[in-house]
Amino acid sequence: MVSGCAGWGGGAGGGGPNSINVLMVNNPQMVDLQQLTATNFTKETGISVNFTVLPENDVRDKISQEFSSQAGQYDVATLSNFEIPIYAKSKWIAPLDDYVTADTAFDQSDILAPMTESLSAEGKLYGEPFYGESSFLMYRKDVLKKAGIQMPAKPTWQQVADIAAKVDGAEPGMAGICLRGQPGWGQLFAPLTTVVNTFGGTWFTKDWQAEVDGEGFRKATDFYVALVRAHGETGAPQAGFTECLNNLIQGNAAMWYDATSAAGSLEAKDSPVRGKIGYAAAPVVKTDYSGWLYAWSWSIQQASTKKDNAWKFISWASGKKYEELVGSELGWSRVPAGKRASTYENPDYLKEASAFARPTLEAIKNADPNDPGVQPRPAPGIQFVGIPEFPDLGTQVSQEVSSAIAGQTTVHDALERGQKLADDVAARYRDREQK
Repeated sequence: MVSGCAGWGGGAGGGGPNSINVLMVNNPQMVDLQQLTATNFTKETGISVNFTVLPENDVRDKISQEFSSQAGQYDVATLSNFEIPIYAKSKWIAPLDDYVTADTAFDQSDILAPMTESLSAEGKLYGEPFYGESSFLMYRKDVLKKAGIQMPAKPTWQQVADIAAKVDGAEPGMAGICLRGQPGWGQLFAPLTTVVNTFGGTWFTKDWQAEVDGEGFRKATDFYVALVRAHGETGAPQAGFTECLNNLIQGNAAMWYDATSAAGSLEAKDSPVRGKIGYAAAPVVKTDYSGWLYAWSWSIQQASTKKDNAWKFISWASGKKYEELVGSELGWSRVPAGKRASTYENPDYLKEASAFARPTLEAIKNADPNDPGVQPRPAPGIQFVGIPEFPDLGTQVSQEVSSAIAGQTTVHDALERGQKLADDVAARYRDREQK
């Protein structure tokens, strides 16, 4: 899907002195932005924006190709807190510190600290969040109440498993819990890696020893797979974020551990479960917190010749006034939240998001990408490991674990194969450090 705003060529590669090219993911919040840009940002600044909008997997591939080659075709792209530190180290994206200092109206101090930290590298800022999220436990208040169950504000995973057993089948076709089982480093291993962290496991030790078959990783995976198989959703090996969201909305699951961003859909005006959902902190075992941290963010390509105009777009798209624009024109439930402290003090937003605003803010504030477990890590990340090799590694191991959920292999065999893959990656880093 390629579209343009206000002329100057209309697409990637087009443009003039007062235009920029933006490459971004096709998530709903970005589609809203695209619709609002010409009549607001372009009208106010005279800068036209040519958008190239693609699905997540496609946009990641295209951004990687574009920014690694430094062709300069795109000025701005949507990157996450996984890519930004990696791209910064490769000098593919430009530091934003001077812009932030000069543009006091942007108010960097209002950006939630974990977001700023996760979008920085070696003391410099390289990205601004468009929206952010953590993870928490969502549950049917009415179903638990009928079963005489009180959900703790900070449950343990064992408490969650016990509750799942009690409410499994509470209504016809209702599973006790929905957990992702679909292969993918950003699917199954987003929630599962947070479980590994709080069970005391890690993908790698600080000195690059693979720990996929270590005690903590194994206990967490055994627990997760057993819980899904005993009390999880139908078709779990194929279930990702969207499938679990639909299961909760349609009454096919009593609980769901996943992204805080899901709450907006659960509490939408047309949602049949609106007002029926409770929100608790991400379940824990050995850590105080276990919620993940993720942000779709804006970065400027180092090769861009229009960095000043690119910053003006970023400052607008991630600014307070843009949130107010979305709230007034599209509704406060569609505000790209999870990035600014002021959002959670806005009475209009809180009126719409009262059920989940505070739990979301607390989850993001307590997320620590540099210390997410019980031992030091060699790279940042909570639900991922911040190295270029992780998408391939995580996806391959997730295929093994998904097969265990399907009953086609055992967790032991899955992690034994995963350990070999992880050790191949770790060996490269050990070799680099020895040279």
